[in-house]
Amino acid sequence: MRSLLNIFKKIRFKKADIPKASPPDKMSFKERYDCFQNLLVDNNSILEIQADMEEKLSGDYIFDMHYVDSRCDILVEKVQSLIENLNSLSNGEYLGLYDAFERINSGIKDTLIKNIEIPVTDFTIPFEDVTKDMVRSVGGKNANLGEIKNRVNLPVPEGFCISSHAFKKFMDYNELGDKIDISSVDTDSLVDLTSASKAAQNLVLNAGVPPDLEKSILDAAFELKRKTGHRAGGFYVSVRSSAIHEDTQFTFAGQYKTALNVAPEDVVSAYVEIIASLFTSRAIFYCKSKGFHVEDMVMAVGVVEMIDAKASGVVYSRDPTDEGKRGIIINGVWGLGKYVVDGIVKPHSYVVSRDIPMPILEKNQPVQPFMLICGLEGGAIDVRVPDYIRRMPCLSDEQVTTLAGYALVLEKHYGKPQDIEWALDLNDNLLILQARPLRIITGKPSMPVPRSLPGHKILINKGQIACKGVGAGKVHFVTNDEELKSFPEGAVLVARHTSPRFVTAMNKAGAIIADVGSPIGHMASIAREYGVPTILNAEIAMKTLKAGQEITVDAINGNIYEGRIEQLIEAGKKDNTFKDTAVFEVLRGVLRSIVPLNLIYPEDEKFSPQYCETFHDITRFAHEMAMNEMFKLGEGAHRRKGGAVKLIVKLPLDIRVIDLGGGVENGSDKKITVDNIACIPMKALLKGMTAIEWPGPPPVNVKGLLSVIASTTMQPNSEKSLSESSFAVVSREYMNFSIRLGYHLQTLEAYAGDRINDNYIRFLFKGGGASHDRRARRTRLIKEILEKIDFHVERTGDVLDGRVTKYDRASIEKKLGVMAKLTAFTKQLDMTLFNDAVVDWYIKEFIKKHYVE
Repeated sequence: MRSLLNIFKKIRFKKADIPKASPPDKMSFKERYDCFQNLLVDNNSILEIQADMEEKLSGDYIFDMHYVDSRCDILVEKVQSLIENLNSLSNGEYLGLYDAFERINSGIKDTLIKNIEIPVTDFTIPFEDVTKDMVRSVGGKNANLGEIKNRVNLPVPEGFCISSHAFKKFMDYNELGDKIDISSVDTDSLVDLTSASKAAQNLVLNAGVPPDLEKSILDAAFELKRKTGHRAGGFYVSVRSSAIHEDTQFTFAGQYKTALNVAPEDVVSAYVEIIASLFTSRAIFYCKSKGFHVEDMVMAVGVVEMIDAKASGVVYSRDPTDEGKRGIIINGVWGLGKYVVDGIVKPHSYVVSRDIPMPILEKNQPVQPFMLICGLEGGAIDVRVPDYIRRMPCLSDEQVTTLAGYALVLEKHYGKPQDIEWALDLNDNLLILQARPLRIITGKPSMPVPRSLPGHKILINKGQIACKGVGAGKVHFVTNDEELKSFPEGAVLVARHTSPRFVTAMNKAGAIIADVGSPIGHMASIAREYGVPTILNAEIAMKTLKAGQEITVDAINGNIYEGRIEQLIEAGKKDNTFKDTAVFEVLRGVLRSIVPLNLIYPEDEKFSPQYCETFHDITRFAHEMAMNEMFKLGEGAHRRKGGAVKLIVKLPLDIRVIDLGGGVENGSDKKITVDNIACIPMKALLKGMTAIEWPGPPPVNVKGLLSVIASTTMQPNSEKSLSESSFAVVSREYMNFSIRLGYHLQTLEAYAGDRINDNYIRFLFKGGGASHDRRARRTRLIKEILEKIDFHVERTGDVLDGRVTKYDRASIEKKLGVMAKLTAFTKQLDMTLFNDAVVDWYIKEFIKKHYVE
């Protein structure tokens, strides 16, 4: 936790402290590309950590606060690095991201670091001054006893609290807050737990008690002795833990020490032992598994008149194993109740009806061989149960009914089932020693989901699970935004490719299936946020499934079944009590500042730093802008010819290549061949370009030719445009290729590596030498062909901007091959596109000859 706090201190961003980026003319292609590469690494790390944290919210995993702290720690560093790399790449154009980062990071910090405010009180507080509202002052156990005594008016022993403020005084006096650190303890390692526990307990047991605190405790102990009428010897107390979170939502049952039958003069040493019990191995494990920091481990202590109990035990106001049962359960033993709660002996048990007059429904009174009693000189001793009571019930029927009545009163007062400890003193007075919430197991336990279900047809059994669960519904194909608008309630969303736009249907979708997509991508993240069972990379869903067909999606084993299978749907329901823990709530809280995606549409005016509300927003924005910045880099290549070498290739193009590193192998300073190209996307593109015969001049329509001549005479530098070079900026996995084809300029940018989340193709097409209507037909032709190969294309006049993202490397290479053929196919088509029917014919012709799914 301290390392996380240090990071929060370091990253107080101020725009004035940010080093100014190098001017565009002084920053090399290589430097900017390195920033792009680093940004991709940061982007993937952020998405992977985010996906891992979201998966923990499924309830299938146990984790502690160290996990949450460490993941937030890494995310903070990675998002910071992402922002820095984007601003280096863009020459400081997105400094507003620092403000967004600080705002979001502050919210995460507030969720993680909620130090308990310990009220300043007296070191000791008598029970008669305590109520349930004083948990932070006296701890949960003491607060409940004070409430029962003062507001419920049920009998409890006399006693006093050693306050939380006293604990703080003790810890500060010995500087133990700085010396004890359990944040990094591995709860899966018994060796680590034992070592950390021993070190922490030794620090406490060897610490000194502040003199004023010691005096206050001793004064209160002897005042309690006086108050109870014990003026001479023979007075003893029990010293019991009452941690801040104890006996509240979290019981901490049996985690801390109780000292029985302690003499007043020994209360101070017992107090130190109780504080040390905060750091037993089991207590550390419980605290960390429930999500508490060492700062949350605040120990108040109760000092209670010791009841020399004839009998003791526990009452459950309801059956904890079945919320439907109406019996009150009472367990008891002869002697002190430790043998009940520790399970040392088999107790006497009673079941009492909740209905007046509360008859006893069941009795079970086994013979008890041993009992625990108070020693004459302090402490507790184990003795044989005397023969005269060994076979007798430890409670009379009247006493059983009285305890059952107490249970109903307490349940009504607290508004929830209660777990109550009781004692019967030597004068047959029943006393309440403790009350806390009782956890009831609700609903049916989760059932195992079978790997396959005999008798049911599996339609698809491939893909990657992005969000676990089981869902069912009718197939609804989504290929465009209009189909999202009409998405029916409960349907299964089936798509070729994932999209963050699917968020609009996630509150309706029974499940999601996509043939292509990344489990750590934006849409997968949103699916987990909404808890929608999701399978990606199914490959054949669009071909195999039919619109309106009812299916069951088992996103636990990765099977898609024909029909609705209730058995699987029921089995897929989860019931995990870990979801009620503090650590789970903390994770859920921090993910609200990390996971939700609000920046969905790049074309939206709100797609900007000031509208980033989560780390996911920053990540998506930075990734999108980084691709735009790299696109600008490629567009400017023809103006910066230094370092460019000529590519010798049998194509009607003059191609110059600028290597950013790893894109060219063994070439000369002047020229290279196709064999020297090591760039993965460039090789795929050239392979497609050289594999087909480039068309010569098409048949000339007179109107088309006149249109071209008329148009080109209106364009400045039109002759120059016919002879300009085409430039490719490349690395091993990246290509930005500006291709000059007569009057047209098209730019292909692609990234093709082993990480599906990085991979993309962007295609920009501008211009033409024909009239407006012919240029419009040409862009329609290209747009419709691109959409056939899964591009998302925006068309404005004679400008096209198309993108495809998150395909594996082989698919990117295949699509680049199709793009190469499209480049050759559409060369000088303006002059032939004299009507829409011709455009339709060319589209069909290309698909038939050059595109195979």
